[in-house]
Amino acid sequence: MTKALWDSVRIWGAANGFTDLPTGVGKGATHPVLAISWYSMVKWCNARSQRDGLTPCYTVSGAVYKTGSSDAVVCNWAASGYRLPTEAEWEKGARGGLTGKRFSWGDTIRHAQANYYASGTNFGNVSGNAGFHPNYTAGGSPYSSPVGSFAPNGYGLYDMAGNMWEWVWDWYGSGYYASSPSADPRGPSSGSYRIYRGGYWGLHAFNCRVAYRFSTYPDNSNNNFGFRLARSSRP
Repeated sequence: MTKALWDSVRIWGAANGFTDLPTGVGKGATHPVLAISWYSMVKWCNARSQRDGLTPCYTVSGAVYKTGSSDAVVCNWAASGYRLPTEAEWEKGARGGLTGKRFSWGDTIRHAQANYYASGTNFGNVSGNAGFHPNYTAGGSPYSSPVGSFAPNGYGLYDMAGNMWEWVWDWYGSGYYASSPSADPRGPSSGSYRIYRGGYWGLHAFNCRVAYRFSTYPDNSNNNFGFRLARSSRP
């Protein structure tokens, strides 16, 4: 999600009942928006849905979720609006049609393919000890790259490895996948932490692998967190 699109929807939302969408941070209009909490992202999804004439996905006690930080938010999966992908959807998309590989394109990673911190040769890094991506350190931290700076994967998706961590819908639950639905799992019904995926500009190849997952409190926001959108209904 670019900073430019975030700003345009945030401004619309402020005039239409979305009272606390943050400004966020971004190194430029085409860079990812960052420093946004999970709560703000799902409210923004609702704002964009309403702005575009679609049915919002997220409600609290039956009302469209517009303000505050609520852990009672529920998702209407049949709604036509924008939402965060589930963890399973994210990983499906990130694999780009490949199976059994570390990354969308194969088992090695280099700076020509993603924005990450190159160090050593572990977990497929073949950029040596190059450190931060040299193309994106100008202007200081965060060292984000413009959205779509690298080739898309087999599904046409950009930046599924590195650049920004990406929040997903799911609560974290230890052992959830041992008994989850075998198709289209949507995560536990409650929890303390929300999951994020994909690695970011300051992490090693290990953290950018498709299978890597992490979690934190949904009110957490720093210059590592971004997001992308999904829809249950095709445009």
